[in-house]
Amino acid sequence: MALKEYVGAIVLEVDGAEYEVIDLNVEHDTGKKLVKTMNKTGRALGFHKGVETFELSVTAAIPKDDPKDWEAVEGAKLTIYPASDGGQRESYSDCVCISAGRKYSVENEARVDLKFLALGHTKE
Repeated sequence: MALKEYVGAIVLEVDGAEYEVIDLNVEHDTGKKLVKTMNKTGRALGFHKGVETFELSVTAAIPKDDPKDWEAVEGAKLTIYPASDGGQRESYSDCVCISAGRKYSVENEARVDLKFLALGHTKE
């Protein structure tokens, strides 16, 4: 059985500037909805396409020398790519920060928790 290599750590760019990401979660809602109709089978018979949405939850380390105003981020492009060689880049366009919270603890670096909404997604 051959060994497989998996995607590991990623790098996050926001409008060309790199940020140290601790955690990233991407939620893609396809917008598809079930169409319920009255019929003799008593089941739904199909679906319709709605509006796609992308929500990104990011936890990043707060750099001492570049305190970014995350709450003001609008229309940004977030690009995610593997830190090692190879792998596919993904970009989320027209991102808007909808919430930002800071987290401080004794044992860890200061962190910022961010939620973004993105209007577009492309694989490069």
